Amino acid sequence: MNRDQALEILFEYTETESLRKHAFAVESAMRAYAKKYDEDEELWGAVGLIHDFDYEKFPDEHPMRGSEILAEKGISEELRTVILGHAEFTGVSRDSLMAKVLYAVDELCGFIIAVTLVRPTKSVGEVSVKSVKKKMKDKRFAAKVNREEIRKGAEELGVDFEEHVSFVVQALVPVATELGLNP
Repeated sequence: MNRDQALEILFEYTETESLRKHAFAVESAMRAYAKKYDEDEELWGAVGLIHDFDYEKFPDEHPMRGSEILAEKGISEELRTVILGHAEFTGVSRDSLMAKVLYAVDELCGFIIAVTLVRPTKSVGEVSVKSVKKKMKDKRFAAKVNREEIRKGAEELGVDFEEHVSFVVQALVPVATELGLNP
């Protein structure tokens, strides 16, 4: 799978700008980690783009319905398993590095964007680890974001939490304008 194929799937099923922006954020974080771990950036980015493609049309069946659709489109079982694993409730274990990274960056990307949006400058590059940690303590802020999954993601990936947050913040800077943010 390449980026063009992933974009085609994303745009076929996802109409809301916010969910598309989330896909672009996760794509960027996935690409950055792929580069760090000397993995296939194109493939990892494509997985980031489509991990939530079915959420808008099938929220109660996500990501299982998406896995079925991807199977029909000829996407490998390996990639479908990675995508299924990003949702804790599926019970699908995250055995590959790609699966662990997807889980680790998914909720965190959304949270970092939320932190950025309340800053006067709306500059993702100015978001500090300290400000992310402070906002994580405020349960009313971005209340739908699962803080436990953010922490568990870094733990499963085997990276220091603060380094992980910093890494993902920096991964979002190059796509800031695409996300409606300042670099």
